[in-house]
Amino acid sequence: MQVTSLHIGASSVSLLIGEQAENGTITPLDFLEQPAPLAHDIFGTGSVSASTTERIVAIIHGFQKTLAELGLPTQFLTRAVATNILPEADNHDVFLNRMRVACGLSIDPIDDGEMTRLIYLKTRRRLMDTPAMKRNCTLVIHVGPGNTRALLFKKGVIARYTSYRLGTHRTREAVHQSHAEGPALLDLIRQHASGNLEQIRLDYLNEKVEALVIIGYEIQLLAPFLNKGSKACPIKTLKIATTQASELSDYDLVRRYNLDYHTAEALLPAMEIAIAISEMLRLPEIYIPVSDYEQGLLHDLLISKTLIGTFEQEVLRATHILAERYHSDPRHGEHVSKLCLHLFTQLQELHHMGPHEVLLLQCAAILHEVGSYISPRSHHKHSQYIILNSEIFGLDRVDITLVALIARYHRHSTPRPDHPDYAELGAEDRVRVCKLAAILRVADALERTHHQRVHDIGVIVQADKLLLRLKGITDATVEQLAMQSKADLFTQTFGLNVVVETT
Repeated sequence: MQVTSLHIGASSVSLLIGEQAENGTITPLDFLEQPAPLAHDIFGTGSVSASTTERIVAIIHGFQKTLAELGLPTQFLTRAVATNILPEADNHDVFLNRMRVACGLSIDPIDDGEMTRLIYLKTRRRLMDTPAMKRNCTLVIHVGPGNTRALLFKKGVIARYTSYRLGTHRTREAVHQSHAEGPALLDLIRQHASGNLEQIRLDYLNEKVEALVIIGYEIQLLAPFLNKGSKACPIKTLKIATTQASELSDYDLVRRYNLDYHTAEALLPAMEIAIAISEMLRLPEIYIPVSDYEQGLLHDLLISKTLIGTFEQEVLRATHILAERYHSDPRHGEHVSKLCLHLFTQLQELHHMGPHEVLLLQCAAILHEVGSYISPRSHHKHSQYIILNSEIFGLDRVDITLVALIARYHRHSTPRPDHPDYAELGAEDRVRVCKLAAILRVADALERTHHQRVHDIGVIVQADKLLLRLKGITDATVEQLAMQSKADLFTQTFGLNVVVETT
């Protein structure tokens, strides 16, 4: 089966045509890419210009002509996405409407959750081909056009995830008006990035980082020139190349590194940011993948939505790390999460939700008491605040909002239209919050003692009630009393009274 993915990126528009085997493996057949100054517009003026918009329309029309010549549908691509910086343009809706009208395509900007999935796929490949990733502590830095993301790996699993408002094109546009050149330009880039660089230093100050891996569109284009057959690039080599590049015109950079002009503009920030981070960590070399960044991105777009298993475990691991940071009882949170998973699975025919919803439910269960770090009083509201103002690897802002609300409603008031964050949700997301919070409240009632004594539960749905039979429990008075105050949302949402019995 042939598959296609389109990406409207920060400085180019690209298309991958591939063949997908029955086992899901994708073999690239053709790759097309044309430059377009989207990031230049967004970070320079705050909006996408009409000329850039029509430039992208023309590029896509050319791609569609190629698809038609190959006998492929031109308006039904497997995936069609735009860079995650697009929403920063004040006319991004106008731009997307133009793509729909002119090209017949519905294009979605990549959100935070999708971006972390894509970075995860890239780093999983690095685990296989980069020895540094197998060391005890490796920091992977993704330097994007507008944001930088850091993933700390310990023994091959993610131990921490952070993001920063620091990017190649964002930095380039910020320093462009200075007209500085050579070392003065590099100093200006470093000064502009200093706040975010200092935050990265503070975030990983106490970690004994043994290796640094840098990934990103611009830096990976330089890998063949920097690595020189070695699997790592010495910082001295990168510094020399950066100094030389700072003294070249954009025209000379295009010729030397075989780039387009829009990419050449962001080259120096990419190089200088990489140097700055390596110096902070006092590492003599960095690992830069030699694989083509854009082709890899287009490939991963075709499979990122189907990520299960290890990715979900990484999301839950990140959630546990956040709970630990706020000294939430790990045994209680984990046990409530297990009870939620059991109830969710047994009640599938009642709630009709899928794998992503159960992941959000488990995250909310693990984090539902983190608010006690601020104060036991009204800790459910404090939990909502902490989650809303945190990052969880693999979840976008909508997901985090849902997790925060599900955790908030694990006790006391049920969702109400006058609750600000809940009121801002669409109808579908409100229903999801109610369903998932209802299950969490039931699970939390079953773990009222915080002693993890309820394990084996028989779940029986009858005409007007949900019967929960606690096996191996002789006296369930505590759980029955807790259910009287916590089952109200379940009854309101599903129309069933919750009854707890022992066997």
